Amino acid sequence: MSYNHGVRVLEQETSLSAPIEGTAGLQVVFGTAPVNLAEDPYKATNVPMIAYSFAEAVAQLGYSDDFEHYTLCQSMDACFRVFAVAPIILVNVLDPTKHKKANEAQTVDVVSMQAVVKLEGILADTVEVKSGDVTLEAGADYATSFDNKGYLVINLTATGKGKQATSLTVTSTSIDPTQVEVADVIGGYNASTGVESGLELVRQVYPKFGMTPGLLLAPGWTKHVNVAVALAAKCEEINGVFTCEGLIDLDCSGDGATKYTECGELKNKSGLTNKHTAVLWPMVKVGDKKYAYSAIFGALTAYTDANNDDVPNLSPSNKMMGISGTILEDGTEVTLDQTQANLINGQGIITAINVNGWRSWGNNTAVYPASSDPKDRWLCCRRFFSWWGNSFILSYFQNVDDPANYRLIESIVDSENIRGNAYVSQGKCAGARIEFSEDENPITDILNGKIQFHQYLAPYTPAEDIVNTLEFDPDMLSAALNGGE
Repeated sequence: MSYNHGVRVLEQETSLSAPIEGTAGLQVVFGTAPVNLAEDPYKATNVPMIAYSFAEAVAQLGYSDDFEHYTLCQSMDACFRVFAVAPIILVNVLDPTKHKKANEAQTVDVVSMQAVVKLEGILADTVEVKSGDVTLEAGADYATSFDNKGYLVINLTATGKGKQATSLTVTSTSIDPTQVEVADVIGGYNASTGVESGLELVRQVYPKFGMTPGLLLAPGWTKHVNVAVALAAKCEEINGVFTCEGLIDLDCSGDGATKYTECGELKNKSGLTNKHTAVLWPMVKVGDKKYAYSAIFGALTAYTDANNDDVPNLSPSNKMMGISGTILEDGTEVTLDQTQANLINGQGIITAINVNGWRSWGNNTAVYPASSDPKDRWLCCRRFFSWWGNSFILSYFQNVDDPANYRLIESIVDSENIRGNAYVSQGKCAGARIEFSEDENPITDILNGKIQFHQYLAPYTPAEDIVNTLEFDPDMLSAALNGGE
């Protein structure tokens, strides 16, 4: 048995203090970005980066509407353009020193002292520019920038050696997102260098930013079972104590589920039954842009929390999403009616329906129908429990190693019960109370430095099935007719 010295959902100050709460719907997103467009392309790999605005995200990682190859851009767009919610933490796994390709030499025309190289992903520091047989020097003879399409722009200087040039020959190296593999997203720990990569970096989120993850997602990647399973595993025991939920996209390509009737079988075959995950199908679109559903659903969930005092008790189901349709990976339209969507919901899969606008549809986590425990089955209840536990840890960590006396115990009990009563009065849960029982705290535990509380939480379950029974009342008809005589 491991030696416990810390907190596993334990302590707080000896006076009543306001709890320190993590950002409930904080998204931690893993994937690829066009880092050649970033301010520092070579310091943007396997590093968690926080962004509070679209401009900040672009400066750190670059941006492209090529969502298929640059999957992080799906979440950037969903968060800052579709829902306007922040912050978001982005982890790029595309390595410009590894995932790259040499480009063939390009001859480009010079117009008004500028030349545009119409190739994607060019790393500016790898560019070699020639005017005829003369090699131009960066800084002295030209400067580079990128246009809004991500193409390299060569700006000749008025005093440089290329000032008279009408054409330029350009050689370069580009990043190549097609070389990024599932293993890069899953990542790992290099024992010889001590370097973490991929999903392993979720461990760094709290130490770096002081916020606990709320949602883990990897749009475009969790359709691969290995990534989905690895991401689900990372939702528990973050930093040894924290918990969050993960969003998984069920494969809707030709190798996956292309019909709603195939979703349940694929989910079960893939082993997607973790209570800390929500499975989503199919993809969605906004105009011509195609998104993995997780990118939109993650932003929607964070937006719902942000508009609810940062408390995750509301279900993101039946919320307007601002999308224009649901699609398969190849772009084929998917139009489910409520009956078809309900069938998918009953298999523990969340989808979307169009009822006076496109809405998310489904409340069950991936553990359903194998488990009907309301704490684990309902996504809003599962998130509420994870959030409450994380908040408890953050609030009372300062009391670890304080004297284990009644003053400490009463302080924690009083603070938590006051907190619980406040949320009950706000209608955010049906009840929340905490107890310290002598039966659960034998003297042997106290002598070993362990005190244990028992907390009862009752978040409201979603009103998923509202029924109204209609009955013909002949007495009403008789009374109306008789009254009319």
